[in-house]
Amino acid sequence: MEVSVIGSSQANILKTDLACRELGLLSFKNGSRVSWGKSQISFGRSCGLRNSGVRLTLKAVQTEAIRPQKISRPQSQHGVRLYVGLPLDAVSYCNAVNHAKAIAAGLKALKLLGVEGVELPIWWGVVEKEAMGKYDWSGYLALVEMVHKVGLKLHVSLCFHGSKHAKIPLPEWVIKIGEQNPSIFFTDRTGQQYKECLSLAVDEVPVLEGKTPVEVYNDFCESFKSSFSSFIGSTIDGISMGLGPDGELRYPSHQGLSRSSKVPGVGEFQCYDKSMLALLKEHGETTGNPLWGLGGPHDAPAYDASPSSNSFFKDDGGSWESPYGDFFLSWYSSLLVRHADRLLSLASSAFGDSEVAIYSKVPLVHQWYKTRSHPAELTAGFYNTQNRDGYEVIAEMFAQHSCKMILPGMDLSDEGQLQEGLSSPEQLLGQIWSACKKHGVEVSGENSSDAVAHGGFEQIRKHLSGEDAAHSFFYQRMGAYFFSPEHFPSFTQLVRNMKQPQMHTDDLLSEEEKAKEPVAATSESGIQMQTA
Repeated sequence: MEVSVIGSSQANILKTDLACRELGLLSFKNGSRVSWGKSQISFGRSCGLRNSGVRLTLKAVQTEAIRPQKISRPQSQHGVRLYVGLPLDAVSYCNAVNHAKAIAAGLKALKLLGVEGVELPIWWGVVEKEAMGKYDWSGYLALVEMVHKVGLKLHVSLCFHGSKHAKIPLPEWVIKIGEQNPSIFFTDRTGQQYKECLSLAVDEVPVLEGKTPVEVYNDFCESFKSSFSSFIGSTIDGISMGLGPDGELRYPSHQGLSRSSKVPGVGEFQCYDKSMLALLKEHGETTGNPLWGLGGPHDAPAYDASPSSNSFFKDDGGSWESPYGDFFLSWYSSLLVRHADRLLSLASSAFGDSEVAIYSKVPLVHQWYKTRSHPAELTAGFYNTQNRDGYEVIAEMFAQHSCKMILPGMDLSDEGQLQEGLSSPEQLLGQIWSACKKHGVEVSGENSSDAVAHGGFEQIRKHLSGEDAAHSFFYQRMGAYFFSPEHFPSFTQLVRNMKQPQMHTDDLLSEEEKAKEPVAATSESGIQMQTA
């Protein structure tokens, strides 16, 4: 069955054998059904939502009369694969499938739309919760089976970080180790710790009951590979390797930023845990600058400050351009690159013989990009300034491991940013994309948040067309807003634009043919998901 969405509220069934079927009722193999009434969508007995506190409603559905379709001649043979992220807490901290009935209904809706698949975050803190080496994949196996039965593809994100938003911390046994040895966590210059992931400085230090974090991550990957072997290469066609906070390759330089501030600050360097300071000291002694290795920059501003509030990031005469600045920034960024190199090497080794693509995410730290020093990128670990390209080395490293790069923020435009923040997501995205193209790294896209801003869908469409189109796109994320009338019609329009190539002028209807076309009723529609 092939279904594509035409407009925000019309369904056009392309296969002629479906033309004979009653459009008022679609049945699924497992006995559940979707009844298209005048005011609601009701899922049959196996998908009833009453007891779960979840309600799916459809304001209106109108279908377009079916007619024979002309064959279009696409301008390009390039096809972008679209995945929709499942809720961050699709599997709860207690290892049970959350919102199971609502997710099952959502999966069927996405399948009907023609979406390629879904993306599933798998949390270290859920699977290996109680003790090192004690894995419980039951919740995720149940969810993967659901996706398999619907016939969607699955992209898995291995999350070696915690999430306050999803209320999923690191494993309990890791947290206990951190209470005794807080230096396993990133620390800023005031002593504030970031406890949502481990410091990259302990990657190869046996701080986890005699094992290194890299060894523990490797064991986790091997257990995942064994447990999901029947799905890998078929249902599971891609795996993202988490590299840091929120799964991204960066330092948690944002941890102290105020949410109330309209203009984001520059962030702070995260080099003050015991292990980071030891590496900095070693670097200073090795390079003949022992005094420089005693700590981070003393003249760097605080989290919410602007670049000009202190002397380190100033455009003219800032310490970032001094010999000391180069000493520190090159060291700070090199540790981040080496961390990614270790984990991507691990992923390549674990999954290299499987028929899955390996991905990792590089953040779009676009704040203050229009300054010479690019301070927000520097504190996040990217030695990228007006005088230096900091993404070349990262793209080259991704290429060495045959890893695809996920870039978020493809819904953002320069026009939508506050001028005071001197931000440019479009220029930064272009720079990273150019580095990837130079080194042959395939780029996949992602939107910046669940609520795509005005003009965001047009930005996404721009990145999904043309010669340099993204390889695939991960749309974040399924939930109440995703299925709301305010959002879902725009999403279906995005799917339509991706699935329906532009028509050649010879294929367009003539005025005479248009006059013969049946008039299709139109109305706004949307599926609304409400959770108790």
